[in-house]
Amino acid sequence: MRIALYLVSIILANVITAAFAPLQFWVFIVPMGTLLIGATFIFRDLVQNKYGRKKTYLFIVIALILSALVSFLLGDTLIIVLASAISFLLAETTDTEIYTRLQLPMSWRVFYSGLVGGFLDSVVFVIIGLSPIGADFLPWEAVPAVIIGQIIVKTVIQGLGAIVLSQVHLVLEKGHKTN
Repeated sequence: MRIALYLVSIILANVITAAFAPLQFWVFIVPMGTLLIGATFIFRDLVQNKYGRKKTYLFIVIALILSALVSFLLGDTLIIVLASAISFLLAETTDTEIYTRLQLPMSWRVFYSGLVGGFLDSVVFVIIGLSPIGADFLPWEAVPAVIIGQIIVKTVIQGLGAIVLSQVHLVLEKGHKTN
């Protein structure tokens, strides 16, 4: 189930980004798929918890291939597909390694690793894919607002995920003590 959630959330993020106009709040512009990208880091951490770091890298490669294929089939340009693949690989790898090395409760590892992964994903994708360096969808003046908007959304999702995971852990811990 964890693997399915991870892979489906990545595919849905691509589909939702292609199907819906970006959200705009204040000066920030956030593609709709960003709402799921924060969750993909959480799902990846759950996969790693169950299957370990080595197998998780196999699932990251599968997710990368699926994401690139779906992005291409939805009509994204090659530079967008490439930017997405680079940012995905960098963010997922970083998230995996931070999650592995932190000696903290799971909820904090999820939050911190996802925070860094989300930051890298946002910066790399926007600069390589959307700025004048890439597909030239955004002028340089808009790049910071798009990056910051994505980071805000991904951080909120990571925070909510960490809170939910900590609460689930407390409930499970109480259940073990009463048995």
